[in-house]
Amino acid sequence: MSKVSLVIEFWDFLKARKKFWLMPIVFFLVLLGAILVVSQGSALAPFVYTLF
Repeated sequence: MSKVSLVIEFWDFLKARKKFWLMPIVFFLVLLGAILVVSQGSALAPFVYTLF
């Protein structure tokens, strides 16, 4: 299963179940994960890890 089909299936789930309130939560988690991955090898890593 490709990543694109997973996103499409999740979007269809949200539309069918009227769970649009989940989108900000999912967006925040994806953004947080991206920040952790990008800053892992940089000089910002000590500052990011102090948040947790």
